[in-house]
Amino acid sequence: MEKEQVMEQVKDMEQEQVKGHELEKEQEQEEEMNEMVEEEIEEEMTDIEDVIEDEDSKVSSESSDSSERDGETEETDETAGWRSRSGICWSPTPAETLPYIPVPTGLTPGPTHHALSRISTVKSTFDLFLTDDIMKLILNMTNLQGRRSKKDWKDIDITDLQAFIGLLILSGVYRSHKESLHSLWDDQTGRPIFRATMALRRFNLIESVITFDDKLTRSRRKHDMLAAVRVLWEKWTDRLPMLFNPGRNVCVDKQLVAFRGNCRFRQYMPKKHARYGIKIWVTCDVGTCYAWRMQVYTGKEDGQPSEGGQEKQVVLDMLEGLRGHTVTCDKFFTSFSLSEELLLKRKIALVGTIRSNKLELPKNLLQIRHRAVFSSLFGFTKTHSLVSYIPRRGKNLLLLSSKHRAPKVNKRKPVIITDYNSCKRAVENLEKSPLPWWRLSSTDKRSQWTSKRLSSPAKKRGSSAIFARHIKEKEFTTPATDVRSRFARSILP
Repeated sequence: MEKEQVMEQVKDMEQEQVKGHELEKEQEQEEEMNEMVEEEIEEEMTDIEDVIEDEDSKVSSESSDSSERDGETEETDETAGWRSRSGICWSPTPAETLPYIPVPTGLTPGPTHHALSRISTVKSTFDLFLTDDIMKLILNMTNLQGRRSKKDWKDIDITDLQAFIGLLILSGVYRSHKESLHSLWDDQTGRPIFRATMALRRFNLIESVITFDDKLTRSRRKHDMLAAVRVLWEKWTDRLPMLFNPGRNVCVDKQLVAFRGNCRFRQYMPKKHARYGIKIWVTCDVGTCYAWRMQVYTGKEDGQPSEGGQEKQVVLDMLEGLRGHTVTCDKFFTSFSLSEELLLKRKIALVGTIRSNKLELPKNLLQIRHRAVFSSLFGFTKTHSLVSYIPRRGKNLLLLSSKHRAPKVNKRKPVIITDYNSCKRAVENLEKSPLPWWRLSSTDKRSQWTSKRLSSPAKKRGSSAIFARHIKEKEFTTPATDVRSRFARSILP
């Protein structure tokens, strides 16, 4: 019994020990669980703090970014109006604009040494333009055409040709280009010099056959619309730069020679006085109105693509051989790319009006709303300047210059405009020159056009009057007059 009691007590003690171990394990597990919970809570707290810090930093960065963006928007608002659509950045002030320093042209303005060495009289000056080579070309081609087309043709000589040209000059001096030939040769109302120089029938005969090329070979040159006078024209225009050096200021412009006859490249220019005629590109010296280079515009040939960039190429061709000059041209030619090329490659400055649809113009110079009349607004780059001038309400006059680098205004008008006006009139004065266009077939509307002009370095009317008086003194008609007088004396009894 005692053993059983002892065994039960031992069992009870073992069970109590097991229970105690289990309680200890439970307590340890609870403590571990509490520690894990606390660690998780601490981790969550640190994560929350990190998130808060990140959010604070984001807010601060966003605020700084927003402030920077505000600054950028303010800057773009200020500069957006001065940036052109082509990407050129203009400035309202010439702070970064470089000064313009002209380079030497290398030419002495005025008649060349070649011309001065050959001038002794007014007639010798005339012969510098219509040389013996040119006169022989006209003489040979006219006689060739006369033998082919006229049965009673008698070859003319150099005296007859000079007399014919002299009478044409005299008709221009007398301003009688619209007067009938019968009136000029009339023994009562006409002018004696015409009857004394040549018979009217002989004049009409020469006028009807005069030509400058072989018509039978013209078909081989059908691609050349200037084939009828190409050789003569090149012989004459090639001499223009040989005889005269332009000054620093030159003008490139288009000139319309009045003509309404049969011509494939006749142009219509409504703003010109004549409206219909032949368009010629001209490089003209501003100081003397001398036509230094001329080029006939024959238009776009059939089947050829449109002439893109024609205006730029015309100016480059017309200024070939010049360096250090200042060229003035109108909005038909002016562009920023042309001005840059002339300035960088040839050291030639450009002054000209420019069209408002050009991509290189900034928006601020195109806006004319709320601007006062006679107000000027300038824009500058390192080498160029632009001006927007309001001459009257609703009118915006835009000019580009690589010569003027400061916003100078004289009597409420920018200096760029005054310089442009003084130089642009050179070609206009050339059109008004007293030396006339000689239309060799002026009285025959059915005949092909044949016209040419002699460039005179004399701008003033006094110098032209000397030439006119010299013509009146019968320099060109005297030989023919002497021949006719000797013939008349020989047949008198």
